[in-house]
Amino acid sequence: MDGHVGIMKGALQVGLNRWNGWQERSTNRRIFGAMVTVGGFTTLVKLAAAAKDMVIAYRFGTSDELDAFLIAFVVPAFAVNLIGGSLNAALIPTYIQVREREGQVAAQRLLSNIMVMSIGFLVVLSAILAFTASYILPLVASGFSAEKMALAQILYYGLLSILVLSGVATTWGAVLNAEKRFALTAVAPVATSLITIPVVIVMGTLWGSYVLVIGMVGGALIEMCLVGWGLTQAGISLVPRWCGISPAVKEVLRQYAPMVSAAFLMSGTSVVSQSMAATLGAGSVSALAYGSKVTNLLLGIGVLAVSTAVLPHFSRMVTAADWAGLRHTLLTYTYWLLLGTIPVTVALIYYSEPVVAFVFQRGAFTEADSHLAGQVQVMLLLHVPVYAVGMMFVRLISALNANYLMLWSNVINLVIFVVLTYALMPQLGVVGIALATSIMYFASVSFLVVTSLRLIKGRNSGHVVRL
Repeated sequence: MDGHVGIMKGALQVGLNRWNGWQERSTNRRIFGAMVTVGGFTTLVKLAAAAKDMVIAYRFGTSDELDAFLIAFVVPAFAVNLIGGSLNAALIPTYIQVREREGQVAAQRLLSNIMVMSIGFLVVLSAILAFTASYILPLVASGFSAEKMALAQILYYGLLSILVLSGVATTWGAVLNAEKRFALTAVAPVATSLITIPVVIVMGTLWGSYVLVIGMVGGALIEMCLVGWGLTQAGISLVPRWCGISPAVKEVLRQYAPMVSAAFLMSGTSVVSQSMAATLGAGSVSALAYGSKVTNLLLGIGVLAVSTAVLPHFSRMVTAADWAGLRHTLLTYTYWLLLGTIPVTVALIYYSEPVVAFVFQRGAFTEADSHLAGQVQVMLLLHVPVYAVGMMFVRLISALNANYLMLWSNVINLVIFVVLTYALMPQLGVVGIALATSIMYFASVSFLVVTSLRLIKGRNSGHVVRL
């Protein structure tokens, strides 16, 4: 028996060595290898999330309880994307440049400095959001009854704790990816589903939508602990420590300002969409959420894998001024992303309502809910291929330290989205909100592709391109 185990271990090691050797032969292969790692583990996470959504649909359907939870989660999720996501895009290219030019010690100092500022800001922001809850929620959920608003406010207070937990986990995960350790960051979010599912099944009837807060907060805490453990295994200290303002810190802050502004505008579209849905009939917020599940699944598995994998490699190619390699990688992955996403998107649009019914229609989730969520899903699926390509160009812009482009892009996004939402919602209801979202992404990605390619051309020729 021991001999067979030894043979299996040896064969596995040989396979891993060959896989690693194959990846190291080119940048495109290294990106592909990272994509396989991130995509594989993200698939597991998304399957667990789908199981969680099915349990939630069975228990809550499109009820007022779920509407209240979704609205309560809007502002905390907005803040996490605003602070954590923007910080990663600003930090990682500079972190990689500092590490490769000045060494790991200098990169550690940069991370320690940024963590001090990030945690401090998240704590202060959490306090501000808590004190202003009675002003914020009525703006976000203007169509809610007094009872529904009161429930949303209680849930909102519970969810504010995820700001620090998710913000720290997001930054630590980005640094792990920069160290080419993609697996743990990709799989850690499964914690939220693994906690939420049993809590909803066992306590959902008794505690109502409060169990969803328990799942979100508990999952965020475990995710942060897992990613933190991964960083310590990579020899990176988790202790925030102020080492003084350095040129690297100034560069991160310089890139961070336009990214925060851009994220504010981009995340604002999500706030606007759910706020507008809250002014429609009961269950409209929930229908918008259910209609986005399959779209988010596609984008979460494929697009997340690509965007996570390419940023460190784009940053290295920019540092090395490998403009020909950068352009080749862009064209290669644009081709494969479109080839992979268009057929899947067309098939899902054709079978949209049956897919929603198969996944969610049981318990409190009715046939009418499936019909409405299926229509929403069709409109949201339209932007999947272009969004997939667009995220790769977003990572390119971050690697080029040209995050000001994201600011202009998201100004365009928000204006287009608000105008289209007001134009389409009176005729199409919540389905019009979904259609406005897809049209917005088509316009946004067109802008990003044109401007980023001009930027590469200017860098290659040694000229500064002003946009």
